Amino acid sequence: MLLTICEMMKELGRKSSSSDEEEEGEEDRQNLIPQNETKPTSNSHSFSAFHIDDDDFTSSVRRFRLDFRRFREKRYLLVILIPLVVVLLYFSVDFGNLFHNSSIWDVKFVGSSSSSSDLMRESELRALYLLKQQQSGLVSLLDRALGNKAGIRSNSTVNNSLSYLNSSESVVEKFDFEDVKSRIYNQILLNKQIQQVLLATHKNGNVSELGGESGDLGDGEINMCGKVNQKFSERRTIEWKPEKNKYLLAICVSGQMSNHLICLEKHMFFAAVMNRVLVIPSSKVDYQYNRVLDVERINSCVGRKVVITFEEFYEMKKKDMRIDKFICYFSLPQHCYVDEDHVKKLKALGLSIPKLESPWTEDVKNPSKRTVQDIEAKFTTNDEVIAIGDVFFADVEKEWVLQPGGPIAHKCKTLIEPSRFIMLTAQRFIQTFLGKDYVALHFRRHGFLKFCNVKKPSCFYPVPQAADCITRVVERANMPVIYLSTDAAESETGLLQSLIVVDGKPIPLVKRPARNSAEKWDALLYRHDLDGDSQVEAMLDKTICAMSSVFIGSSGSTFTEDILRLRKDWGSASVCDEYICQGELPNFIAEDE
Repeated sequence: MLLTICEMMKELGRKSSSSDEEEEGEEDRQNLIPQNETKPTSNSHSFSAFHIDDDDFTSSVRRFRLDFRRFREKRYLLVILIPLVVVLLYFSVDFGNLFHNSSIWDVKFVGSSSSSSDLMRESELRALYLLKQQQSGLVSLLDRALGNKAGIRSNSTVNNSLSYLNSSESVVEKFDFEDVKSRIYNQILLNKQIQQVLLATHKNGNVSELGGESGDLGDGEINMCGKVNQKFSERRTIEWKPEKNKYLLAICVSGQMSNHLICLEKHMFFAAVMNRVLVIPSSKVDYQYNRVLDVERINSCVGRKVVITFEEFYEMKKKDMRIDKFICYFSLPQHCYVDEDHVKKLKALGLSIPKLESPWTEDVKNPSKRTVQDIEAKFTTNDEVIAIGDVFFADVEKEWVLQPGGPIAHKCKTLIEPSRFIMLTAQRFIQTFLGKDYVALHFRRHGFLKFCNVKKPSCFYPVPQAADCITRVVERANMPVIYLSTDAAESETGLLQSLIVVDGKPIPLVKRPARNSAEKWDALLYRHDLDGDSQVEAMLDKTICAMSSVFIGSSGSTFTEDILRLRKDWGSASVCDEYICQGELPNFIAEDE
């Protein structure tokens, strides 16, 4: 670059010299007196005190034009050189270390009190610290954008920077544009924080006085939390075509409703692989699925009869109610992960139960990765009715099963979703209390402290730390309200509410209110005798969360995972979705008992 600058200076010098010589030559020619020219006589003109000789005036004008042209050429040279010198200085001097020397800011303000001076100095040092953070963030952003794994140092030379710019296009294409937007927005927020710090020493100072609010991202011009492209067209699917009189009886015993729904979804995949109709469990041994799901809708989505209720199965087989073969997916800690109590409940339904056997050794606590070929090899049989036990923990074709829309070919967004009544009630609640722009928060607390502390790392965060993490997401999403789905005590939610503040304004936490006859948003539920059902209310909470613009969940909770599944399948997942304090450790963890 220095060589290039020198060449430019030489070229400009040559042009300037050439121009000067031309001007001087012209001036000399004009000043020469031809030999054959007659001198004017003294009485040729009449002079006064204010008369200016024409030749002298013309000569002065030419000299002024020459001086001005020389000045203009030098001015152009300076205009070109100054920015280049600044760029060279920027890449060769470590301004971070230069400003790190706090003695630079040991300035005594004449006429101001010591406390005011200390406050201003503290604000300046704080601003410098934040600027260093911003520099690091921007360098990291450039590093990711250019695909440099080693990282770009703040004092990199211009030549090194240019070499990064010549990185292969394939590397740059892999860089996530949504991640770029998010990181840039974070730097804007950091810049705003720096402004606030610098203005803190002024009593009436605020960012709006700088005239920066008009260009703020809060105006809605840029959506920092856009939707995730789920690439539905690239789904890998399997056709579910059950053979006649071939049934798989679903058995789900692990955990609560969310676990059972995940178990049910995996049973559907097994049934599709084995070409069998899936029998939904009876409400006498499991949840009342027909209160939260529409079974017939599943058949409509697939385009054939693939799922039946236990009541339908009973009507077809009431003279011969039996399970022909129990092929247990899990063998440990007990076959089929089914205890004696559940076996008794199945027998009470009129089912004859064969011996529980497993084709392999498979432990619930450490499941092996299995393939479709493994399932076909071990579970294919000509028996009419089979059961494989609880498969909640099964790890079969995980990426395939968890892809948006699921692994089975169908014409809907997802096979397992809330019933029509719950969906409409959720929409009416959103229209009444939230509007289209809101953040949903699943804040799991009850029984979660001990559960999380067993995990490494723990997933249970102190309320102030959680509030700080939630505030950052809300600020990035620029949403006016939060829908709160929680089992936390009022003491915790009250503290949480007091700590979530953005730009000096508290962000309200909205929970579903108690039943009120004056409110009609939940009329569908009580008209169809669904109100007061804890499972219906839980599914309603899930639906409201799944419809949100941005979702914050609790890591380790299957309730959160089911919401994420719905958001993924519905196409409502946002690039800002995350777990509470994702990537952070709790700042305090209690000791074990």
